[in-house]
Amino acid sequence: MTIEEAQLQVDQWIRTIGVKYFSELTNMTILTEEVGELARIMARKYGDQSFKNDEEHSDLGDEMADILWVLICLANQTGINLTEALQKNFEKKSSRDAERHLNNEKLRS
Repeated sequence: MTIEEAQLQVDQWIRTIGVKYFSELTNMTILTEEVGELARIMARKYGDQSFKNDEEHSDLGDEMADILWVLICLANQTGINLTEALQKNFEKKSSRDAERHLNNEKLRS
């Protein structure tokens, strides 16, 4: 699935099953909540915290997909073409960081 296809499928799902988009502010809040859920799993799986009994079967991929879903909703609501935005972002990073990371001593191992 391409990013464009994902944007279309999310929009179609919202309009047929989800009834309508939540407001942009509500979706921004939900996005923040979803990022927090991902952070909790990361802290327990890769960090120093341990899982609580009811968290042991947390699905990292599902949490990332939740974030992507809400981000796509926000893009759809605000008229952002994520394919174009990501392409521009690659160009910006490639131009800005062309030598930066190569010369970073911290990244050499």
